[in-house]
Amino acid sequence: MHLRRLLIPIAASAAAALVLSGCSSSSDAASGAAGETATVKIGTLRGQPHFYAPFLYEDFAAEGVRFEVITLDTTPALSDALVAGTIDFAISGVTPTIASVAQGRDLRIVASAADGGSGFIGNDSIQTLDDLVGKKVGYMQTTAQEVAMRLTLEEAGVDPDDIELVTVLAPEMAGQLGSGSIDAFFGVEIGASIALEQGGHEFADPYATPIGKVNLGLVTTGALIAEDPELVQQVVDTHVAATDWMTGNEDEWLSEMVSMFGGDQAIFDTAIANFWMRSDLSEEYLGQLEALATEMGELGFVEEAPAIEDVVDTSFVE
Repeated sequence: MHLRRLLIPIAASAAAALVLSGCSSSSDAASGAAGETATVKIGTLRGQPHFYAPFLYEDFAAEGVRFEVITLDTTPALSDALVAGTIDFAISGVTPTIASVAQGRDLRIVASAADGGSGFIGNDSIQTLDDLVGKKVGYMQTTAQEVAMRLTLEEAGVDPDDIELVTVLAPEMAGQLGSGSIDAFFGVEIGASIALEQGGHEFADPYATPIGKVNLGLVTTGALIAEDPELVQQVVDTHVAATDWMTGNEDEWLSEMVSMFGGDQAIFDTAIANFWMRSDLSEEYLGQLEALATEMGELGFVEEAPAIEDVVDTSFVE
């Protein structure tokens, strides 16, 4: 991309500096007067391909808008930062966003961001879902992967009570599978790709449920939408352009991400095939979100599943 190649050295170094700056001040996204630059604080997680889009936003930003990228450790922390006003937007998980809305928090998904990133990986003793009975299996509580796990087990007629389910942090899943501490896991990237590289194999399709591949969205607050819809539109347009460019240009931005944060390029090359960048809010996507919210209510993740119109504002991508 001609313009992008000129901007990359500046954007990458600026992004790295912004990561180090952290959440140090309140937002001024909507405070710029005419002719002034509005600074938008965008939160994300570091070193993961499906969370990388904000580091490219400067390349596609509208005139008068600049982006400050702030990294946090978890997607629930991103929800907290949005509510507190320390960031204006976030690339975040749809599951914690739905949970936040169910708790009465003023969050809205204004675009999708990435699908996929899940993996159901086992050792040689696990060939089918029936083989999980009596085995020790890792999972992450109150996540989309847990919802998919329980739907998958239900469809296969396997009772979760017959499995020794243990909570495992995402960064530890591949290591615990490799050491024999667990026999399988219902987890996420990049742990899934690491486990595959170490000899594990996929024993079930993580996307063959009503929630599909739904994973990440671009999230902001209802208050910012009401206060400055023009700015929200500019940010969504930037997000659309960035994610469109990322699709088909993985060789460029993935190597930049590895240079910025470190990691094994070969592992990321495997993991990227398990992500699908996007920005639309199609009827299919909305249906998957609604199915996820419904299952979260039935599983007790939330007291009551919120209505989809309280979770998503589709007006900016239409």
